[in-house]
Amino acid sequence: MRVFCDLKLHDIPTTVGRAARVLGRLGVSYLNFHAAGGVEMLRAGVEGVREGAQEAGRAAPYRSRSPCSPAIRRVGVRHSTRAHAIESGCGGVVCSVQEIERVKRARQDFVTVVPGVRLADGETHDQARVGTPTQVAAAGADILVIGRAVSAATDRAANARLVHEAVSDALAGAH
Repeated sequence: MRVFCDLKLHDIPTTVGRAARVLGRLGVSYLNFHAAGGVEMLRAGVEGVREGAQEAGRAAPYRSRSPCSPAIRRVGVRHSTRAHAIESGCGGVVCSVQEIERVKRARQDFVTVVPGVRLADGETHDQARVGTPTQVAAAGADILVIGRAVSAATDRAANARLVHEAVSDALAGAH
């Protein structure tokens, strides 16, 4: 099982590196950091999670890297955020569906982790920039973060099926 640890680490490089090392030992596959912490902090986090996994004899985190969360999600993936993520060795970014194309233009192999996935008739809750499972999958997202669209539903299994079908249909249409 791949685990995305959505902690948005942001502190001095030593602290982030140590925290990431512990999480790497626990076997997380993906871990995010706030890009506002700068290149050195991001680099310390990337190295820490990789070293922790190695120390514990675990598989390296996905691509031996972790996504870096934009500093201010409402502003989106700015050039400096992408540049910091690229320079520090992050393997991707957390972004909205509207930013996937810009991220992929900057670096095709970056993993795009997309929160705010909501069913067409669903509540947006506190997410400002949402997309349906169909929109997000069709836009080329690598990882869809689906929380309350399923967890807050009256019929969780039915909503999970709707999300799965929408993503499957979008992917089938892309080929």
